Amino acid sequence: MADVFDVVADPTRRDIVRLLHGAGSGGEMSVGELVEALGITQPTVSKHLKVLREGGVVGVREEGQHRYYRFEPSALAALEQWLHTLGHRADTTVSEPFTDLTLAGRAVGGAVRDFQKWLQHTGGQFSR
Repeated sequence: MADVFDVVADPTRRDIVRLLHGAGSGGEMSVGELVEALGITQPTVSKHLKVLREGGVVGVREEGQHRYYRFEPSALAALEQWLHTLGHRADTTVSEPFTDLTLAGRAVGGAVRDFQKWLQHTGGQFSR
């Protein structure tokens, strides 16, 4: 079994886990639904799902030629315990050691893309 820290180290795999964690309809999503939600290719999604499956972070149900994936929270118990220990050490004043900057990162990424497009449009010329 792969180390859970290695399994969730990749941002795409964390995105898959978030999607499956929040999935409706029995908590399952097909590979096609994940491809659509992530906006990446099916082979890439399948590669990440294989790592998540081997690490026990997701489970799979086969129905004909379709596969439906679900989040397996018990696989992250070691990670959760480790983070809990960090957050409750006597010498720390921070109760939440990490902040989710996903939306802020997307906003910054969007601003950077807009700026790059503007630079291409203006030929990189700044005017006062």
